[in-house]
Amino acid sequence: MDTAMTQEELEEMLDRAVREVTEQTAGVRLQPGGELLGKDLCTVHISFRRGFRTSLTLCADTALLARMARNALGEEALTDQDLEDFGKEYFNILCGKIAAVLFQNTKVPARFSVPAFYRGRYAPENHQAQFMLTYANEHQEGAQLTHHVPRSGEDGADRNEI
Repeated sequence: MDTAMTQEELEEMLDRAVREVTEQTAGVRLQPGGELLGKDLCTVHISFRRGFRTSLTLCADTALLARMARNALGEEALTDQDLEDFGKEYFNILCGKIAAVLFQNTKVPARFSVPAFYRGRYAPENHQAQFMLTYANEHQEGAQLTHHVPRSGEDGADRNEI
């Protein structure tokens, strides 16, 4: 059984998942492309713990994440904790969809870590970016989903690569 996906297939699958989950959970339509992110950023990160040895980060303008949280929660006033909780739950939903689609395509069951939230830009140690998908909404607020792979010689050789 062939369990590998080409980078193009993976990018297409991740793009579709990001746009569908974002619109369904937060009522925000993201379009590919857009400007570089601003300086006020938040990042949510997961690592695959089983099935694959990659990780994902979603780095977004705080204004975009707040817009998504307000839409999803139905509240205008947000605390920093609300923003963090929403960011982690949103990414958990997104990564759950990604894990399900990965299984459909590769037959490899993937398990991922609990999402971690960071203020600013975050990149996982001992990993490098393989590719990045960039998005913007109609307010020119941006987000970037980055697929990270282990640097050469790092652990995880017993796991599949996507």
